[in-house]
Amino acid sequence: MSDFSLRLAELRREAGLTRKQLAEKLNVSPRLVSYWETGDRECPFDTLVAIADLLDTSVDYLLGRIKD
Repeated sequence: MSDFSLRLAELRREAGLTRKQLAEKLNVSPRLVSYWETGDRECPFDTLVAIADLLDTSVDYLLGRIKD
């Protein structure tokens, strides 16, 4: 799994959100969130920025460019 997949799942859980809740906030399907978390699909840049804003983190952190 990629840093993005692991960090997305971790940050989503820390925010107390289910995959369905995160999907609703991003206007995507829960299945797509699942694909991102398992590394089966890549996240588009505009959605990546929205995820970072929603989960109060940086794109660099989500992509593994910043360790902690």
